[in-house]
Amino acid sequence: MNISRKSGVLLHPTSLPGTYGIGTIGKAAYQFVDWLKDAGQSLWQILPLGPTGYGDSPYASFSTFAGNPLLIDLDLLVEKGWCDKKTIAPAEYIKKTGNVDFGAVVWWKTPILKKAALYFLENANKEDKKSYKDFCKEKSSWLDMFAIFMSIKNFYDAKAEQEKPANSIWYCYWPKGLAGCQKEELEEWKKEHNEEIEVYKVIQFFFESQWQALKKYANDAGIKIIGDIPIFVAPDSADVWSNQKFFQLDKDGHPSCVAGVPPDYFSADGQLWGNPLYDWDSLKESGYSWWIARIKRIFELTDILRIDHFRGFEAYWAVPAGEKTAMNGKWVKGPGIDLFKAIKKKLGDLPIIAEDLGVITDEVKELRDKAGLPGMKVLEFAYSVDEVKQNGMVNYFMPHMYDTNNCVVYTGTHDNDTLQGWLENCGDEQIAMIASYFEGKKIEPVKAKALVKSGQLRKDFIKSALSSIAVFAVIPMQDIIGLGNEARMNTPSTTGANWAWRMQTGQLKTKAAEELKFLAALYGRNL
Repeated sequence: MNISRKSGVLLHPTSLPGTYGIGTIGKAAYQFVDWLKDAGQSLWQILPLGPTGYGDSPYASFSTFAGNPLLIDLDLLVEKGWCDKKTIAPAEYIKKTGNVDFGAVVWWKTPILKKAALYFLENANKEDKKSYKDFCKEKSSWLDMFAIFMSIKNFYDAKAEQEKPANSIWYCYWPKGLAGCQKEELEEWKKEHNEEIEVYKVIQFFFESQWQALKKYANDAGIKIIGDIPIFVAPDSADVWSNQKFFQLDKDGHPSCVAGVPPDYFSADGQLWGNPLYDWDSLKESGYSWWIARIKRIFELTDILRIDHFRGFEAYWAVPAGEKTAMNGKWVKGPGIDLFKAIKKKLGDLPIIAEDLGVITDEVKELRDKAGLPGMKVLEFAYSVDEVKQNGMVNYFMPHMYDTNNCVVYTGTHDNDTLQGWLENCGDEQIAMIASYFEGKKIEPVKAKALVKSGQLRKDFIKSALSSIAVFAVIPMQDIIGLGNEARMNTPSTTGANWAWRMQTGQLKTKAAEELKFLAALYGRNL
């Protein structure tokens, strides 16, 4: 990745403040871009943008190509004349402040977006309708099947609420012809549900229009957006349903093996993700067409891409379907460099970041380097007391151990505790070691804890990231603000309380921007 030295902030749009229920890509997003510019930052990293389902995870989307309707800003729709102002009034239970209640937001906002789509179809001017038709034509390769999938899913999900089947996912509950994506059944469905299918397309047009306007505003301000995709896609998605030959499924669409990772830093039993695995032989026969289309789409939405779980391209952890944990899986070889050669041949040399955390072998490192991709360094992984006792201060996540600038350094990621929360939970020996590392002299636990409480040690971590040789330094917004573990975004292998954190209005402080701007200039990250 031949790019210059930069720094930026990790903040998903759902975490933006000031709008009802959930962060959107409206006014607050533009204000955040302005803050980034004032802070001398040139990167805004986000999580995947797709529409989320059960568990609310952006890494388990109904489509890897579509945008999340919940991010659409209703006020901007009214300004455009695409929605009646009377319809966007929030329900009493929808608040501007506090964490996202996804269930409540979906219940309230989805009907409003559908009404807005119908309003648009009836009342939009000729120019806007032409833009919509152009959008449908340009994105037809994924948009048509996504809209049909959502229409069928909406119908059978509602039916499942009444009948309560053991599993309402498409391959378990839909009629065989629709589940098999058979042409005749789909044509019949389209005739009977044409308006609803059109509504899903209009909602995607709303998202696309707002997102592209925001992206242009950011780019014009000198800020590039780092996007994100998981290596695998959700089983309950238009991606799997409409491309079944590219996945390891049986004749009825059921996965034969599913994705996960073996026991690791995050989970003693491993992580059982449950995603269907790719049929890499079938994908190769197609010239990796689906993957190339996926990468192309992400670069329509963002400027730089991080691929989650990069190691799965070298070898992936395959768990037999039906297992309760990921412990009984096995490593299976992935496509390796062949995939990246195909992507480069079709799309050119793209700025892609490899998430190379977890069980990383020499083979994974070799693939990363052959593909020319920067890996990741996470400072929260650097300071293990046991490792220091065994090896000294030579952990390769420590800034003084970086052997190349072709990497991206983070204080922590969306899967880690916030930096302040993590520091507050360190034991006496660990926190003393960390403080000694940054102070350059022996620090006792009592003084180290005082440095944590004052926020100084957190600031030392941020300074260390920006001063490192890593080409990019990215700091989660929670770490800049100095929030504790109440602001953690995700705890792997858990459900129910993740992805919900929202920044509060007023937390975009001028002082924090000034401090970041100074560090960016001091360490040459505003080149």
